[in-house]
Formats: sequence, C-alpha cells, structure tokens
Amino acid sequence: MMRRAALALLAAGLVGPLPALAQDAPLRIEITEGVVRPMPVTLRFEDAGGAGDLMTDITAIIADDLQGTGLFEMAEPEAAPVSRFDRTVDYIGWKAAGTEALITGQVTVDDDTVMLRFRLFDVFAGQPLGDGMQFVSPREGWRRAAHKVADQIYARITGETPYFDSRIAFIGESGSATERVKRVGVMDYDGAGVKWLTSKDDLVLSPRFSPDGQTVLYTSFASGVPQIMSLDVETVTSTALTRDPRAMSFAPRFSPDGKWIAFSRESGGNTDIWIMEVANPSFAKPITLGPAIDTAPSWSPDGRHIVFESDRSGSSQLYTMRADGSEPTRISFGDGGGGYGEPAWSPRGDRIAFTRHTKEGSAIGVMRPDGSGEDLLSEGGRDSGPSWAPNGRVLIFTRLNPEDEVSHLHSVDITGRNMRPVALNDAASDPAWGPLLP
Repeated sequence: MMRRAALALLAAGLVGPLPALAQDAPLRIEITEGVVRPMPVTLRFEDAGGAGDLMTDITAIIADDLQGTGLFEMAEPEAAPVSRFDRTVDYIGWKAAGTEALITGQVTVDDDTVMLRFRLFDVFAGQPLGDGMQFVSPREGWRRAAHKVADQIYARITGETPYFDSRIAFIGESGSATERVKRVGVMDYDGAGVKWLTSKDDLVLSPRFSPDGQTVLYTSFASGVPQIMSLDVETVTSTALTRDPRAMSFAPRFSPDGKWIAFSRESGGNTDIWIMEVANPSFAKPITLGPAIDTAPSWSPDGRHIVFESDRSGSSQLYTMRADGSEPTRISFGDGGGGYGEPAWSPRGDRIAFTRHTKEGSAIGVMRPDGSGEDLLSEGGRDSGPSWAPNGRVLIFTRLNPEDEVSHLHSVDITGRNMRPVALNDAASDPAWGPLLP
C-alpha cells in the first residue's frame, strides 16, 4: 500500500474549488439526465523522457476511467490534426474531426519518479478548459497519478466531484456455497490493487470505511457471537469494539464526523439500533427500543438524521429519525408489495439508496429522503447492498448469480443507464465505497 503522502500534487487548482472556468464550461454534462450520446474525447500524450510502455499503461487507465462513466467515448479520428503538448491547438481541425474535448499531456519517468502533465481543451469553444496541471508520484504510484488526471478531466467537464482515485472495501468470497470463505479486502475503485485485511479463518461481513478512509469497521464471527471490529488499513491491525457474548452486534457505520458509530444489536430476540462513541467504545446506548427489528442504520451527511430498516409496520420498510432516535418517520410505500432494506444515504444528501425485495427478486433503487421520487436502477435479478461513490453519482452493489450462487460486484450511475461489472477476479459481496483519497 502506497504511503499516504506518496503522491505529490504540484499544480494549482486541485485542492479546493474548481476554477470558475471549469464550473461554467460549455462542455458541462448533466449526469442526472443520462447521456444518449457519449462525448467524443481524444487523448494525446507524449513520452517526454523515459516513459516507454508506462505511458501506454497510464493513458489506458485515463481512457478506461472516462469511458467507464458512460459519459465519454475515446475518439481516434483518422483526419486528426497533429497536436503536441507545447504547441497551439488547431481547434478548427479538431472540430472538423469530430472531437469535442482534447487532452494533451506528457509523461516523464526519472529514476523512481513519474511526472504527468496535461492540458484540457474545449474544441467547440476554442479555448482551454481550466489551467494545465502537473502530478508527481513515486513510480509505484503511477496508477493513482493516472486516476488523478482522469478525476480532473471528469470534474472540469461535468462540474461534479470526481471519484476515480478512491478505494472500495468488500468481502472476498471463495470455496463452495456450503463452505464459503469470506475475508475483508480493499481495492482501487476499478478492481485493481487488492489488499487483504483479514485471514480466511475468520468469518466476516459488512466492511465500512471511516470518513478519512484509514479505518474499516466490520462484523466478525470469530468469538462465535457477531461482534464489531475496527481495523487500521495501513497497519492491518484490528481491535474489538464490542465484546458482549450475550448480544450480537453488527451492521456498523461511522457518523460523517467520525466520532460515533451506529450499529445493530440483538439481545433476547430483540434488535435495536445503538450508537457508540469512537473515542470511548464502552459508552454505547440504544436509540430505538421496542419489539420491532430495527437494523441497517446509515447517517445523513450532516450527521443529524439516520435512515434505517424496520419491520414495525408489519413488513420491512425504511424509516428516518433524528440522530437521537426521535421523530421516526416511514418513507417507503412502494406499490406492488415487497420490502425495503439496506438503506444508504448519499454523501450529497439528496437521495437514499436501498434494496427492494419482491417475489421476482431484489433490485437497487433510490429515493429522496422524504420517500418521493422512487426509482429502481436494476431489475429482474438478485441485487443488494448499495454503497455510494464519494460524489453521490454512482453506486456499487452485489449481484448474485442464481445459477452458481456466486456473487460479483457491479456499479450503476443514478440514471440506471450505465450498468457495469467491476473488473475483479474474485467473487465478492458487501462493497463499501471509501472517500476520495488525498
């Protein structure tokens, strides 16, 4: 795992708000509307010294990131004009070739250091789109540097927060259906760079990142009774946060400020939602009480509310409440019967993702926090466990193949039009998207 400070970001404009030109750009794409025709984008990178095959690998990562959104297509027009990083752009020629956005760049490799420079141009408007940028990283960090370049291109064209340079925690699965081995892993958002955090000897579930991405919570069955563990991603050391052999604790989630953990606790046949203080895990208290099964809590991004799953109405439905447990309000009322579960509040605060169960199977959906605007993004399958990308515009979830009972990860944008499998060799489930890396 690369050191936290290994990637040096040297150009102005990466940290903090995007330049005004980027926000008002004529190339802006409205992601919420869906895209019928992807934007033609051309990449032109040069070997500025020592890059060799690594330049090809870097440009392939950038192209895969952009094309994978469904918003862009990589254009290689036959009649394209010659274009170099340090030359004036022939806007008329590129417009005639059908390219709408042009990215020129250079890759330099010096000993163990990789430097990427790039510039982005709006071909139709005939102007640069923001300032040029430069990224310097250790050689082993070249994938992150490529993701950083793609992040900036995506952000400048769409006006949205990027998400390519992020990690996903998940449960890797192996073995037969009756003897399934599960362990916690983390990977790059695109399935590369897998790092295993737990052994094959411990049955584990439900990993969840901390707001800073340095800690993963998960549920462990090592003691025979499900308990919540906290694991440092860098050192791969874990600590038990709950230890009560008389109660099952599971489904943990950090509050947005990282100071609290909401989780489910079952004792004596009753399941309620509890919260514990991160700085003092021994201080824990219930925020729901009653005969119903209350579980799967997820915080709103401002930390003031929690959405959860409950059968208090007679079937599994979604409710919101204040973070102290007051004012519970039912928000799911879908037609056609079936239940709702596994809610996840978007980091933007504008939507709640969920799993909807029907007699035909289960699907991933989204709704507004008041329950309006329900929209199913998948259908006719066995999909579950949605988790939001850092920008609140893409979801990752588990899809179970009914033929072999093997789970794999898929992603979909909020329009439901860009459904994609995650390129991960292992069977996997329970994904949890972490924050954008610094």
